[in-house]
Amino acid sequence: MPRAREELEQAAAEAEAWLDSLDPATAPAEDPADLRRLGVALRTVAEQRGELEDAVAAARAHGRSWAEIGLVLGVSSHAVRERFGGTA
Repeated sequence: MPRAREELEQAAAEAEAWLDSLDPATAPAEDPADLRRLGVALRTVAEQRGELEDAVAAARAHGRSWAEIGLVLGVSSHAVRERFGGTA
């Protein structure tokens, strides 16, 4: 599964395009609602990942330490700095 926000957004867009391209006349008559739901969930994950990155950047801009941010996220200060250090 893709990890970066851009990769998640791209995967969701590709899945949506593929589902839109299915022709009921030639494709099996199955309801693709479950697959569309996966695509929606993937897009939501991408959006929320962006929100998390923005929230971490805002916390850092307000002087919060990596340890404080890590405490809220349930990870070590090292882990949060490693994950968000380049984006914050």
